Amino acid sequence: MAKTGVLSSDPTARARAVELKKELQRLVRTIVDDDDYSIHAVDQAKDALCALRELMFNKRPTATLKLHEAVSCPEQFKCPISKELMRDPVILASGQTYDRPFIQKWLNSGNRTCPRTQQVLSHTILIPNHLIKTMIFQWCKSQGIELPSLVQCGREEGITEGERDRFFSLLDKLSAALPEQKEAAKELRLLTKKMPSFRALFGESVDAITQLLTPLSGSKSQSSVQPDLQEDVITTLLNLSIHDNNKKLVAETPMVIPILMEALRSGTIQTRSNAAAAFFTLSALDSNKAIIGKSGVTKPLVDLLVEGHPLAMKDVASAIFNLCIFHENKARAVRDGAVRVILRKIMDGVHVDELLAILAMLSTHQRAIEEMGELGAVPCLLRIIRESNCERNKENCIAILHSVCLNDRTKWKVLKEEEVTYGTISKLAQDGTSRAKRKANGILERLRRAVNITHTA
Repeated sequence: MAKTGVLSSDPTARARAVELKKELQRLVRTIVDDDDYSIHAVDQAKDALCALRELMFNKRPTATLKLHEAVSCPEQFKCPISKELMRDPVILASGQTYDRPFIQKWLNSGNRTCPRTQQVLSHTILIPNHLIKTMIFQWCKSQGIELPSLVQCGREEGITEGERDRFFSLLDKLSAALPEQKEAAKELRLLTKKMPSFRALFGESVDAITQLLTPLSGSKSQSSVQPDLQEDVITTLLNLSIHDNNKKLVAETPMVIPILMEALRSGTIQTRSNAAAAFFTLSALDSNKAIIGKSGVTKPLVDLLVEGHPLAMKDVASAIFNLCIFHENKARAVRDGAVRVILRKIMDGVHVDELLAILAMLSTHQRAIEEMGELGAVPCLLRIIRESNCERNKENCIAILHSVCLNDRTKWKVLKEEEVTYGTISKLAQDGTSRAKRKANGILERLRRAVNITHTA
């Protein structure tokens, strides 16, 4: 096949062609593999192709190539995020200027701080910087550079004014008649699931979350609320809590935690599962762990654990685990019967991995250790170590046994019999994880001391 262009023999041109091809490969992979690729990536790929084509025809690369190199570009014309010449400069609430596609992507990810100053933003409205835009245009003209045509940010990068208006219209409908409430709640649930930018919109105003709760906060009990309406509102709260910068705002908004707790008690199983998942995501923040724990949420979570519905178990276990990282919440979980319920589920072989992790977390609490000993945890944990192929489960079991047996000498006899019959602890001391080895060796040392004391006596 005849070639339509020949690459120059100039080493510099050849090196530049190799560089362009590598950049083109990277951009194509980004566009093909990443569903959240930006229009800017497409523009860059197009410009790289054009520059490569011109090199093939032995032509001087066009100004668009210089645009991406931006070697001599004044610093004030570069976006602080992309480090490239800005095409659509906009001013953030902090007063800093960024290129619209890049700062919009930052905001869409749920961030509510300025990337450069780390200042918390009072709003996320982007104001065009006409002065800088004019200066960039004049500089490009003096350098013989032609800026690519600007493409307005689409659904990947942000939301249009029409979509913003639609958002506030939906919030207003949540205060209207029941049919309109249900329609609005359903749409907000879908929008916050599919579009991170809509989650960020809720973070712009505390009133938005309050308005979302309107259908559930007007009555004394959510039991009288339409189940599908309750599910949509609770699921929207879950969607909002995914963004780290929304977690504090959601948890501290009045009525959010009481409404989620009521949903745990009275909702459909899907609603209850989503409410538990919301508590899990919100409790990622230490300050939220304290707020949520004080509300008394461990009781309805443990009650849901007792029911053992497969749809809710993982979300409930995750929420309890996260909350119990905060020491004060361990006492609350123990008081609400978590140890008895969790141990029973483990003995029945239900979600052993997740529940063992919680039990290990609780084994630093004195009353929890006592309950484990009273409820026959030792033989159960030894059996899991013998039979399980999961190193993490073995590690959690030996950690719990270490706490229980140091607290209660009457359990040493069971451990000694296990060691004589199966050598379970010695095997773990030799083959387990580093933490499991430490705990197993600690138990073996205690057993050896006990034998020596007995012989001496």
